[in-house]
Amino acid sequence: MKTKIVFSEKCLHYGGWHIEGPQRVKMAHEILKEKNYTFLEPDSASEEDLLKAHDADYIWNLKKGLVEDPDTPAYDNIYKHARLSAGGAILAAKINGFSLMRPPGHHAGRSGAALGVYTRGFCYLNNIAIAVKTLNKPTLILDIDGHHGNGTQEIFQGDEKVVYVSLHRYPHYPGTGAYSEGNCLNFPLPADCGEQRYLETFDEALGMVNVGKFEVVAVSVGLDAHLGDLASLGLTENSYLEIGRRIAALKKPVFFVMEGGYVGEQNGKDIDQLLRGCDEKTG
Repeated sequence: MKTKIVFSEKCLHYGGWHIEGPQRVKMAHEILKEKNYTFLEPDSASEEDLLKAHDADYIWNLKKGLVEDPDTPAYDNIYKHARLSAGGAILAAKINGFSLMRPPGHHAGRSGAALGVYTRGFCYLNNIAIAVKTLNKPTLILDIDGHHGNGTQEIFQGDEKVVYVSLHRYPHYPGTGAYSEGNCLNFPLPADCGEQRYLETFDEALGMVNVGKFEVVAVSVGLDAHLGDLASLGLTENSYLEIGRRIAALKKPVFFVMEGGYVGEQNGKDIDQLLRGCDEKTG
């Protein structure tokens, strides 16, 4: 059975000039539509949902638009857009789907910027963290974005219900994730390391985790590790197919949340391959 996609055109209504602009999701949506995926419209996350992962003071500032930093502008109605993206992650978690929404989230910590990094890297609310907290089940988080998810690590550091695993380019923004810390397992990789090394590292990472203790796998899907994208690790469409197969082999309910990936057409192709890899073993 094909994974369902969570998407709303409302997430295209801001940020046209920015690299994290609507085109990167719009083009992916068009390609996935051609592939006959089913799309579902999300509701916005409640403030109660947001407070499971973020401090009340930060939510107040976000409501007021007091969140400007060099990478993350205070767009008009950004609180509304961010809540809808978080709601997309919550719906994806409930249906084992893929949230194709923006803004992304894995650099957003409890109080915004996380782990000593000034900027929030295009992120306002940590969508995957909110979804995992809302599910409240033992969860393995796999972060395949080319950048380290410093916000996700900060939120779940020391959480006995969660193990966070990240494969990312290092040294690179945000400059964190050089080593593992407790329940947060980090696998830094050099730029353009290529598919073989990446998949070998992915297998190594999964081999270090007691998968049986988890009820859910949550995947932060950053596609900027694709060859030539913003955090290139030299991956290809085939790489995402193989990642999907490995995730399917875990034999756990899984949901996906869009993070980075800045070449819209390529994003759609990579998502299709990732989900094909998952669905061919679970369908």
